Amino acid sequence: MALLALGINHKTASVAVREKVAFAPEQMEDALVQACQFPEVDEIAILSTCNRTELYCSGQTNGVEKLLEWMSTYHGVELSDLQNCSYQHLDDDAVTHMMRVACGLDSLVLGEPQILGQLKSSYAVAQSANSIRSELGRLFQQTFSIAKQVRTQTAIGENPVSVAYAAVSLAQHIFADLSHNSALLIGAGETIDLVARHLVQNGIKKIVVANRTLERAQALASQFGAEAVLLSDIPDVLADADIVISSTASQLPILGKGAVERALKQRKHRPMFMVDIAVPRDIEAEVEELSDVYLYTVDDLKEVIEENVKSRETAAQEAESLITHGSSEFMKQIRSLDAVSTLRSLRQHAEGLRDQELDKALKLLSKGKSAEDVLQQLARGLTNKLIHSPSVQMKKASSMGRSDMLELTQELFELDPDEGSNS
Repeated sequence: MALLALGINHKTASVAVREKVAFAPEQMEDALVQACQFPEVDEIAILSTCNRTELYCSGQTNGVEKLLEWMSTYHGVELSDLQNCSYQHLDDDAVTHMMRVACGLDSLVLGEPQILGQLKSSYAVAQSANSIRSELGRLFQQTFSIAKQVRTQTAIGENPVSVAYAAVSLAQHIFADLSHNSALLIGAGETIDLVARHLVQNGIKKIVVANRTLERAQALASQFGAEAVLLSDIPDVLADADIVISSTASQLPILGKGAVERALKQRKHRPMFMVDIAVPRDIEAEVEELSDVYLYTVDDLKEVIEENVKSRETAAQEAESLITHGSSEFMKQIRSLDAVSTLRSLRQHAEGLRDQELDKALKLLSKGKSAEDVLQQLARGLTNKLIHSPSVQMKKASSMGRSDMLELTQELFELDPDEGSNS
C-alpha cells in the first residue's frame, strides 16, 4: 500500500486555474465517494483552499493518472492543464509534504495558522464520507501532533503574517490614514474576521459586513461595531466603500464590472481599493479594467508577504527538523505494521504445517507404531515442509543471479555459508 499526495497550489498554478479545480464544501462528500470507486484508491481525503487543492490517498502508486483524469472530468478542466501544474509525492515524501502543509511551511504566508484548521476540517469530512480508515487516519493524527509541536516549540506562529494582514497592509499603501476611510467586507468567515481585526487595529472607523445569511454577518459585525447587510444589499452600500475585501465560498462572482462602474460614478471617481481573497474569485476579473479601481487577487499579495517572512526563517528551519523526525517516525510505524502482518502470516503457515504433521504422528501412534519412529518421522516431515518453499525460491533466485536474496536469507536465519559447505 502506498501513500500519495497529489495536487496543485499557488506555486504551480495561477488563481485562474486554482479556482476551476476548487471543491465547494457542499461538493466534498460526493467527490470523496466518487474517488473511492477507483480500485487504485483505498482511502482519500481532499483539502481545498484558496491556495491549493490536494488529494491525500492510500492505495496503489498507479492511481495518479486515474485521479487526474477524474479531477479533469469532475471540474470540466483540460487534463493537459492539470498535468502541467500538478505535483505528486509518494510515501515518505507524501508524509513530509502533508506535515509541511499543516505547519504552514508550504503556504503563501510562511507559518500561517489557518491551514491547520482547514486540514482538520478535511479530515472530519473524509471521516463523515467513510473515505478514510486506519492508514490515512494514522497519518492525519501524526500530522496534527507534529503541527502542535511546531506551534509550541518554535516561533513560527509569532507575529502572524496572514493573507488578511497582507490585504490590510496593501490598503495602507493606497490610503495613508485608514481612520478617514470605510470598508466593505464580503463574507463572514475566519479570513474576513482577521481582516476586520487588522482594519480596526489600524484605525478604520466604518465597516460594513455583507454575507449570504444576515445572522452570520451580524455575529461578526457586532464584534467591531460594524453594520451587517445581505449580499443583495451590496449595490446600495458599495459607493460608500473605499476598501472592499472579499472572501466567500461562492462558486460564482458576487461583484460584477457593471455594479462597480455604477458605484464609481456615484463616488465621482474617487479611488476604490479591492482585494479578492476568494478562490473561485468573488470579483469579476474585468473590474480591473476600470480606472480608479485598484484590484488585487490573493496572488498579488506575495510581495507584501515576502517582506514579512524573514523573521520566521530560523523558526522554519527548526520546524523542518521536527517534521523530518516526525515523518521518519511515522514511516517506521507503518513499516513495523507491515512486518507484523508478514510475521502473522508466517506463523499461521508454520502452525498449519505443524498441525498436519502432528495429525499424521497421532494416527501412526494409534496404529501401534513405536514412539521413537513416530517422533523421528514427525521431526523429519516438519523440517522438510518448513524448508521446502524457501529452498525452491532460493534455487530460483540463484539461477537468476539474485545474490541479494541469498544474502538476505543468510542474515534472516543467521546462517554461515562456509559452515554449510564443510559439513
